[in-house]
Amino acid sequence: MPTTHAPTATLFTNAHLATGEPGSTAADTAPLKDLLVEDGRFAAIGPDLAARLAAQGRDMRGVQTVDLGGRLVCPPFCDTHVHLDYVFTARKPGAVNESGTLFEGIQRWSETKSDLTVEEVKARARRGIAKELRHGVQHIRTHADVTDPSLTSLKALLELKEELRDTVTIQIVSFPQEGMYSYEGPHGESGADLVEEGLRMGADCVGGIPHYEQCREFGERSMHTVVELASKYGKRIDVHCDETDDPQSRFVELLAALAYREGIGEMTTASHTCSLGSADNAYFFHLTKLLKASHMNFACAPTENLYLQGRQDTFPKRRGITRVKELTEAGVNVSLGQDSMQDPWYPLGNANMMIILDYMLHLAQMMSFPQIDDALRFLTTNGARTLGILDDYGLKEGRPANFIVLDADSVLDAVYERADVLRSVRAGRTLFTRTETVRTDCDLLR
Repeated sequence: MPTTHAPTATLFTNAHLATGEPGSTAADTAPLKDLLVEDGRFAAIGPDLAARLAAQGRDMRGVQTVDLGGRLVCPPFCDTHVHLDYVFTARKPGAVNESGTLFEGIQRWSETKSDLTVEEVKARARRGIAKELRHGVQHIRTHADVTDPSLTSLKALLELKEELRDTVTIQIVSFPQEGMYSYEGPHGESGADLVEEGLRMGADCVGGIPHYEQCREFGERSMHTVVELASKYGKRIDVHCDETDDPQSRFVELLAALAYREGIGEMTTASHTCSLGSADNAYFFHLTKLLKASHMNFACAPTENLYLQGRQDTFPKRRGITRVKELTEAGVNVSLGQDSMQDPWYPLGNANMMIILDYMLHLAQMMSFPQIDDALRFLTTNGARTLGILDDYGLKEGRPANFIVLDADSVLDAVYERADVLRSVRAGRTLFTRTETVRTDCDLLR
């Protein structure tokens, strides 16, 4: 991917800003602003910066100017749930998921992962990361399957995390895809043992999958283990939680209670929680109080949840995603993830987070104009909160100069058009620019 190294100071002019904060509904009638970047950080943000700085005695001759032409600028996107070790394995012999269910996907992966190598995983993951970057993502949380005694996936992703640190921020979850207590390795090691080894090797988060365990008691035990390991190693938590249509799958309640009591709710994420889409309102009403008190995060993967869930339904057929609208209205943080790119669970997926956002808004029925105007926060500040990076994120003076430019002049326009990313800037360095010229003799298309 071509990159250019920025000079010490660059002035990006004529931008509409969408900070990702609630109510930051940049529109084509709002005043244009400029962003001065020095030494990789935002030095100043405001209107007419060139004139203002010159009036203050600043010599502007050494400052490069980039005119953004009234386009929309926002913080870089966060993909808070993806499996980079699985990408582009859907057509691998034996990997085809005929039933389209979560559980067959796990079985197919289990039966086909034995030939993985660090080099092969890294090569596929690099392709996936490149797609993420081209769609404006600069912060990724990826799960690494550790139910493999050689820990191949984790080793590969740890190497990539370090190699690409100047280009993309990667968090890694030590994730027991085949269960903490339902998996037993060839030498008697449990999934829990391997999760802990992953943390010792450098994974950022503790993972779990309680609804896949062989019985409810194993699932509950795994939630206690997740919180114990997080506290022991000072790690964040991200659990594949209640990824099922079964309304009696309620491990999210236990996870929230344990995290609340341990005081680590803000460091905890429940991913998927599809069962909340099937649970009755009385249960959810009771649960909401705990979720708000715990300050726990939720990560939703709307395209994959829609594809995998409801497989046992005829009609009416459930959408399969968690209660994004209700959680958001209750003040609970929800972010989004691509989850898969062409793997045994999902045959599509290209890391275009604008598509992920589009699906979520439709499925959650969050399409009032105020909801659309605030929609980018699901990809930006909500994601940064899930990842725990808010203190070093956003369009604020003194913060790292990380941002993207969308082919739109307002959030509404960006959501409506599923806008492309025209430019991505990290620490003041332009990672890429995209230009497209339409040539036509048709007056209507001019």
